[in-house]
Amino acid sequence: MSNPKLLVSGLSQVYYDEKSGRRLQALYKVTLEVNKGEFVAVVGPSGCGKTTLLNVIAGLIRPTSGTVTLDGEPLHGPASDVALVFQHPLLLPWKTLLRNVSWGLELRGVKRSDAAMMAKDVIKMVGLSGFEDHYPNSLSGGMQQRANLARALVLDPQLLLMDEPFVNLDAQTREVMQYELVRIWEATRKTVLFVTHDIGEAVYVADRIYVFTKRPGQVKDLVRVNLPRPRTLATKRTPQFLEYDARIWDLLELSFI
Repeated sequence: MSNPKLLVSGLSQVYYDEKSGRRLQALYKVTLEVNKGEFVAVVGPSGCGKTTLLNVIAGLIRPTSGTVTLDGEPLHGPASDVALVFQHPLLLPWKTLLRNVSWGLELRGVKRSDAAMMAKDVIKMVGLSGFEDHYPNSLSGGMQQRANLARALVLDPQLLLMDEPFVNLDAQTREVMQYELVRIWEATRKTVLFVTHDIGEAVYVADRIYVFTKRPGQVKDLVRVNLPRPRTLATKRTPQFLEYDARIWDLLELSFI
């Protein structure tokens, strides 16, 4: 197999509290890889460093030790080829949906009219056509998260990082958004690293799943998900899906012993 698109090698992250003098190890010698066009998920107990991992890869945190490379080139800070989708949409309330999605392009120097055309194409992809002139407060939670995804996709990143993007949605909307994410990924084949607490969600969206231990987070196991694509919500009711779900639950339960 060719070299991975993303390679995290021996990554450790330690936080220090200067007032108390306490030392907190969030990650310990994490090594993982994501191949080009692959959808990889990370699951693990709360507080095991999953979000810290994404923040390091995105260049928002400097790692204590270890390396992160994209296409073989070291990442030492925020990169234009990497986009991070947060748990909360964080849309600008004074801008319309269209301006929210096109804003990143404009900041990069793209002409406003050209940025708007590119944004409209992505807005259509995420199923929000007709809402271009709406403001965030008139959009539902699911629609806001679609807009959040569109804002990342319009930048055409080489690597898409997703930090539990559906955690704040109700159960039905979350199911729909999982299906929509898989549909969009199948259309774009972006390289994705997806963090979630929801095991079923990870099994549904991913090609491979890294299972982390409790803090300090380490890679406990790697599960390859051989469910056929394209996947529909009916995939979640198949015996094979339930077997993967149970296997990962077993791995996580052992993390607490």
